[in-house]
Amino acid sequence: MFRPKRLNFITSNKNKVAEVRAILGTLIDIENQAVDLPEIQGTVEDIATEKCRRAAEVIGGPVLTEDTSLEFHALKGLPGPYIKSFLDALGHEGLNKLLDSFETRKAEAVCTFAFCSGPGSDPILFQGRTEGIIVRPRGPVNFGWDPIFEYDGKTYAEMDKEEKNLISHRYKALVKLQDWLTDGRL
Repeated sequence: MFRPKRLNFITSNKNKVAEVRAILGTLIDIENQAVDLPEIQGTVEDIATEKCRRAAEVIGGPVLTEDTSLEFHALKGLPGPYIKSFLDALGHEGLNKLLDSFETRKAEAVCTFAFCSGPGSDPILFQGRTEGIIVRPRGPVNFGWDPIFEYDGKTYAEMDKEEKNLISHRYKALVKLQDWLTDGRL
């Protein structure tokens, strides 16, 4: 089985690159490249698989991609993989207003990493989930929806990087990737 020493993480989000390097940096060299890929519609798994497959074709080699969802229980999983578009259109307050008439503000943060060894290969998915609640924005507004996702009394934005990197949906997905890289377990 192919075990890379270096991964080309395809994203233009420098915050994601920093988190991945902080979590996986001692195990594997993380390089970064931004590639313009079309966004397809579907489940987060469908989107992650197709995005990774297309990135491997463009790069012509092994790639790692990531997709994040924020699923509101009251909205039966929406905005899900379309959270970036919802956030851009509505902002933090608008996302909160979507839930104002519902009894629950529970949400699930979902991160799906996809690894593809190269063109023509099937991507392998590594997914992490963290349960939380949607709250009015608290903390710095420099990383997506972090100010409105609360876990154990703090929003992601209120946590320092090390604290967030030990409990986040991204961390949980990266642990699965790390296990696969070190000993083949999924």
